[in-house]
Amino acid sequence: MSTQHPDNVHIPFFAENTQLGGEDEVREAYYAYSHLGCGEQMWDCEGKEVDNFVVKKLLSRYGPFFHEHPLGKDVFLTLRVPNPEVEKAEAKILLETLESIPRSYDVAHLFSGGTTPPIFQVILPMASSYPAIDNIYQYYRDFVVGQQYKRLGGREKTIADWIGRFNPEKIDVIPLFEDQSSLLNAAKIVGRYMEDKNLDYQRVFLARSDPAMNYGMVGAILLDKVALYRLHLLAEETGVPIYPIIGVGSAPFRGNLSPETVERCTAEYPSVHTFTVQSAFKYDYPQDEVCKAVTDLEKREVSAPMEIREEDVLPVVEKCTVRYMESVTALSDLINRVAAYVPSRRKRKLHIGLFGYSRSMGGVTLPRAITFTSALYSIGLPPELLGLDALESDDIEYLREVYVNFDTDLADAVRYFDPESSYAPASLVQSVCDLVDVEPDPEHLECAASVRLAMKEGRTADVRSGILRAANIRHFLG
Repeated sequence: MSTQHPDNVHIPFFAENTQLGGEDEVREAYYAYSHLGCGEQMWDCEGKEVDNFVVKKLLSRYGPFFHEHPLGKDVFLTLRVPNPEVEKAEAKILLETLESIPRSYDVAHLFSGGTTPPIFQVILPMASSYPAIDNIYQYYRDFVVGQQYKRLGGREKTIADWIGRFNPEKIDVIPLFEDQSSLLNAAKIVGRYMEDKNLDYQRVFLARSDPAMNYGMVGAILLDKVALYRLHLLAEETGVPIYPIIGVGSAPFRGNLSPETVERCTAEYPSVHTFTVQSAFKYDYPQDEVCKAVTDLEKREVSAPMEIREEDVLPVVEKCTVRYMESVTALSDLINRVAAYVPSRRKRKLHIGLFGYSRSMGGVTLPRAITFTSALYSIGLPPELLGLDALESDDIEYLREVYVNFDTDLADAVRYFDPESSYAPASLVQSVCDLVDVEPDPEHLECAASVRLAMKEGRTADVRSGILRAANIRHFLG
């Protein structure tokens, strides 16, 4: 699943400027399908410049491709909608987006004469309850499609008689679980949602970046693994196939999925059916490498997840989270100052995560996950390492059993760690040295040192250039 997450260093060739906007993203969707071989594009319907005419634009501009590869059958466009329970200012965008689905159907029908809906699935971010998911399903069925049966002015002619029938008759809602409580209860929430519906299958989206942002990397991975195992049990119990999606970026902190790590990342999550291919994956590597990596993702075989129990996981998660939060709180002022110089790669504002609320961490407000990750890497302190100094030997032994890539992910991060930085706590430096024996990248060390010095001396242009030089070495912005 190609996504619009702005973690890329390089600007794609089709972009009009350094920040991708609505028209660029239409071109991006076509590029992901036609050149990279991605089977699906996630379309964010949040923030400014929301384009509810994307289907019309794709079909009118790239007709020959979509005649050969029908949208909704061979390639897929999946909308990510605002969560009205959390994003109050954008709540009504949800309704506008749902109303656009039948219109997109009409466009596709006129284009090909077929009856395959080009859009039939939506992703609900920050899902936390059964009603939150079901409300979208019911609203679409009762008020978007259901309105066609109403009569105007008491006359016999229905709305469907007047302007045509509404299709598809129903949509699939994909919950995106992002916090600890929701991840641990994902199977229960999804099971309740499935009870009164005759579903052929159910897709479930598990976040990886925002849990890492809130609980540290170790906590994010363990929580996702508990959720995946419970969803596997739910599928066995109900007989309804469940197809998990996981939102992974190129930085180890955010999932460590790049064209170089496909085999490793898929081994970490063997039961996941869909992996997100974010912007750094697509634009910070040669195209032939990206295409091969996408092909490898498409042809991989899915298998059962590792059995993992909540009671074993939570003590480790809690221990790491407490230390991680202490470290982030101490660094928050520096993170926010460096983050101000991290370049923006998308015009669209993405949704608010937990750290978007100042109350979430003792009054500390932090940037979004990509910018947060970039800021810490830019000063030589990869966020993957924060919280590790809370682990004891038995915790590490357990992690090496259940977290397949524990050592290799840490090694990837430590390459960009500067133990000489005054921002690295002594306890963390010692823990890292005990865990991983990797030589830091000398060029990245120089970049991180230059960023720290430029920040100290107020040379803002040098801060910006240092951030980009360091990101270019890593092949991801954040």
